[in-house]
Amino acid sequence: MLDKSESQADIAMLMADIGRRAKAAARPLAIAGTSVKNAALNAMADAIAARRQDILDANAIDVKAARQSGMASSFVDRLQLDDSRIDSIIDGIRAIAGLADPVGTVIAAWDRPNGLRIERVRTPLGVIGVIYESRPNVTADAGALCLKSGNAVILRGGSDSFHSSRAIHACLTEGLESAGLPADAIQMIPVSDRAAVGELLTGLGGAVDVIVPRGGKSLVARVQADARVPVFAHLEGLCHIYVDKTADPAMARAIVVNAKMRRTGICGAAETLLLDRAVDSELAADILADLTAAGCEIHGDGAVMALLPEAKPATEEDWRTEYLEAIIAARFVDGLDGAIAHIAQWSSSHTEAVIAEDAGVVERFFAEVDSAILLHNASTQFADGGEFGMGAEIGIATGKMHARGPVGVEQLTSFKYRVHGTGQTRS
Repeated sequence: MLDKSESQADIAMLMADIGRRAKAAARPLAIAGTSVKNAALNAMADAIAARRQDILDANAIDVKAARQSGMASSFVDRLQLDDSRIDSIIDGIRAIAGLADPVGTVIAAWDRPNGLRIERVRTPLGVIGVIYESRPNVTADAGALCLKSGNAVILRGGSDSFHSSRAIHACLTEGLESAGLPADAIQMIPVSDRAAVGELLTGLGGAVDVIVPRGGKSLVARVQADARVPVFAHLEGLCHIYVDKTADPAMARAIVVNAKMRRTGICGAAETLLLDRAVDSELAADILADLTAAGCEIHGDGAVMALLPEAKPATEEDWRTEYLEAIIAARFVDGLDGAIAHIAQWSSSHTEAVIAEDAGVVERFFAEVDSAILLHNASTQFADGGEFGMGAEIGIATGKMHARGPVGVEQLTSFKYRVHGTGQTRS
């Protein structure tokens, strides 16, 4: 057994080597043709289909360990794979292959009076470090998105999905090699020691260009505090849904239940329900009853408890909690002003929805609420790159720099300028 100092030294050496290999792989990947990248992506999908049982067997090990450790059912749901979810992973990779290649796209072009032709062109970021928890499908999504956008990637999945992610990663490596691309273009950190994350956050001697954290508040906070390279922050999904007095009753009832209960463990699940104080009391009672019937526990203010006595009294902590399970905080607010004020105070700037028929209400909601994704008359569960037509996403960026909202292939690129001249010199 190595002592702690020797073990730390070994991890530092391991991570430095991963960084060097990723940087070397990024160069040929940046100039790889679209057809070559798509061939690799389709080969990855084929490999996952062929190794389906291996992936399920590996996932069973992770799920068993998670249950034995007492992990919450919502987190087990995030972790667990089945045939349907593997089919979704395969479809997601194929969808990414079908996307337009962003690399080399001319974003803008213009001519100067002196005859210079200037073009702004998309380019890969370089090497991306992705740190994520629980969801093994992120291994495939992140690897495929980075490949399509011409970036090498270093993946660090959660220890609870270690076996599942490694089984999926083996398929990604197989796809790269079959297309003649370097296997080091998609690397997975092979140890679960947290010291490896610390090394990755240093930038590995300049090898890493950006870090993408996808996980809970503590993970993202650590990354933001310790990273020495730029970070695309993916904070928790403290999502709100506001039901205005002008909402269509049937629509409101269907959307609220779907937003909370379709899948409670995803970041787009609604966590707080805001009801206009002027909404019809029968509609409010119906919405609360619908949630209860669907198995949702409600933590409500006094007005909510008056309509639903079995609700639990809400505390201030409820307004800041991302439950990721069948619990929702609910309160009445003084119309749109009250909803906007509550969201401004408590939101994580992820996703908010307004259910209303009044165009003025919708216009103000969209103008005054500053979150990455805003929806009108639609479930918050649409906060997903696949639903946006992006094929997949690494996550939902809640910051305001470079990328915001679903991070897909375009968001994983930067740009450079190409300037064409005919012999011009500057006086």
